Amino acid sequence: MNDKAPSLNFRSDNVATVTPEILRALEAVNHGPVASYGDDEYSALLKRKFSDLFETEVTVFPVSTGTAANALSLASCARPWGGIYCHEEAHIHTAEGGATEAFTGGAKLIALPGRNCKVEPAMLAEALRRAERGIRNRPQPDAVSITQASEYGTVYSREELAAIGACARDAGIRFHMDGARFANALATSGCSPAGMTWRSGVDILSFGATKNGAMGADAIVVFNQALVEPLSYRLRRAGQTWSKMRFAAAQLIAYVEDGLFLRLASHANALASQLGRELAALPGVRLIAPVEANLVFVAMPEPAIEALAGAGVRFARRRGGVIRLVTRFDGTQAEVNQLIALARQALP
Repeated sequence: MNDKAPSLNFRSDNVATVTPEILRALEAVNHGPVASYGDDEYSALLKRKFSDLFETEVTVFPVSTGTAANALSLASCARPWGGIYCHEEAHIHTAEGGATEAFTGGAKLIALPGRNCKVEPAMLAEALRRAERGIRNRPQPDAVSITQASEYGTVYSREELAAIGACARDAGIRFHMDGARFANALATSGCSPAGMTWRSGVDILSFGATKNGAMGADAIVVFNQALVEPLSYRLRRAGQTWSKMRFAAAQLIAYVEDGLFLRLASHANALASQLGRELAALPGVRLIAPVEANLVFVAMPEPAIEALAGAGVRFARRRGGVIRLVTRFDGTQAEVNQLIALARQALP
């Protein structure tokens, strides 16, 4: 085993450290016995903090992973014979091992194309119009799920969200948002948390924190209170009801306290913006999608990709000479500058 770490890791924001504010919050609650399974003062405070953040009463369920947040949220929205509309590149469709299908009891993911990895309202409306309601050998429309920021790091505008919300409302289906990088989307959009979610018709949100500074706590934020009771049972059956809930609550409280989550995300976004801008200016390099959060997708010649890998740069490969570079809340200007310099050297 090679213990030497690569000098530059842009593979994922999951490789990041834990922000000091969250470590201090964990230490602060690590004293004396506290009630378990969410019956503690910190879990109650979490609900109040998130209700203030979203400007409406919400119910918050901490979970251990984003996959759990997505699958269990959608299980509360869709029947086993239901259909869940999503983008064809959505994480729930391509990267979560069938978790949504498993936890819904078999609901079908209906994948839609769309530019820059976003569900397009007109295409969703047409798909819903074509749905064969009441035909028992067809999945019945139950939900739409979008990713904010998307798998390409692009961000839905308030207008796009409202249009999707209107489609869902008119069709009588639920609207779920996968917010693994919710803070990054907020930071770049200038939209409020309320405007990006329930005011645009979102019923339930998978709220990511682990990628952006938490030790290991994401959450499900429920705006449509009709979903709370069935979700609470699903969480218990899935082993997602934390016994020492205060440690999850403490992370999430610290994460949103005084806008910490937005400051962390803004830093990662700024690094990605510089990286995308300067890489796109190099000969033979092309951006695959606009850089709007902390993801940069670029196409470059294969020899240059191999040269970067040989220099110790970590990144994710895609087909067709495309690589994904992810900036982090704990990333540095020096790392970005070094990567850009290596890319210049690698290109003819």
